[in-house]
Amino acid sequence: MNYEYFIAKRIISSKSYKSSVSAPIIKIGIAAITIGIVVMMIAIATGIGLQQKIRDKVVAFNGHVLITNYDSNNSEESITPISINQEFYPEFKSVEGIEHIQAVASKYGVIRTDKDFEAAYLKGVGADYNWMYFNEFLIEGRLPDYTQKRNEDVLISQYLANRLELKLNETFQMVFPKNDPEKLPNMITYNVVGIYNSGFQDFDANYIIGDIRHIQRINNWKKDEEGNFIEVGNFEVFISDYDELEQKGYEIYDNTPSVLNTQIITDKYSSIFEWIKIFDTNIYGIIGIMILVAGINMITALLVLILERTQMIGILKALGSNNWSIRKVFLYNASYLILLGLFWGNLLGLGLLFAQKYFKIFPLDPSVYYVTEAPVYISAGYIIALNIGTLLLCLLMLLVPSYIITKISPVKAIRFD
Repeated sequence: MNYEYFIAKRIISSKSYKSSVSAPIIKIGIAAITIGIVVMMIAIATGIGLQQKIRDKVVAFNGHVLITNYDSNNSEESITPISINQEFYPEFKSVEGIEHIQAVASKYGVIRTDKDFEAAYLKGVGADYNWMYFNEFLIEGRLPDYTQKRNEDVLISQYLANRLELKLNETFQMVFPKNDPEKLPNMITYNVVGIYNSGFQDFDANYIIGDIRHIQRINNWKKDEEGNFIEVGNFEVFISDYDELEQKGYEIYDNTPSVLNTQIITDKYSSIFEWIKIFDTNIYGIIGIMILVAGINMITALLVLILERTQMIGILKALGSNNWSIRKVFLYNASYLILLGLFWGNLLGLGLLFAQKYFKIFPLDPSVYYVTEAPVYISAGYIIALNIGTLLLCLLMLLVPSYIITKISPVKAIRFD
């Protein structure tokens, strides 16, 4: 029989233990563990969730890796076209882990309605476009279909729709200026078939999604013998594992012609990705502070327990128990308190996280955080690691104060009152 565990269990289950002087301090220690695990769980879930959500929104508009021409064009507009007849298109077989590649083009223009006007980019996409991300962003209407004949259906952001007072199935004109100011601009009447909201205002304010063939026609890009356009603005590459982004970026660069340039998304939007990296530092800081606070509270509770059970320690020593056995009794006791705090902390923490995930309780300012509500990432992996790590670190911190038991004299302890 593990007699240390047996004694610890009897102490915990005794009525005097629950009504003792140490009871309030023990409750404070349990509350510290509970609050700590809740705060740490929320910090990790919202930190990782925000990172992933912002990252996915940037990827939705650009892909993971961009293949473009070498030119001095710093705008988003496609100036110099790329031939669509590439070895890596429509399937990038020379590099593993490539999920999808699509041809796109962008054209700067001015949206004009009866009441107002707004400058924006028409992002031209074709039959190969992956609508997965925009299917999630869609809040009204449907996604355009560019697999058949060229059409004037477009997807517009809720931000632009509100500014221009546009509604579903309404039309607007978009004017595309030419490089030669003496020539008349191109004008196309578009039909709003869908409204999206990515929550990323920097993109929502600048992009509408339309048929790439309009841009190809306006720019007079080359056609093949069958009348199909064979030039595009650039290629967007999607990879299956974001953690391999930098490696895949180098591999894609090595497997594209020397006349083409490649750029990973973290380089193009370095300020955004540097900003979200700070979340990791914040998460580690919060975890460290919470474990330290919880550990200090548990140390206080353990010292009070030792003081309260001084006579018992003296009797156990007199009966032949060694110092480590008696320390184990109190460590078992402390483990019970930590596990109790972890139980309530997980219950409250997961309750709050699932409530936020499904009911969107806490909104955020999209102009600051690029999302409309606090996103949460829930994974059994980090929850288990967090619980085990908290338990082990707290127990390690308790080894030091439990050493005081070795300094207690049996004779003095039995007489202690």
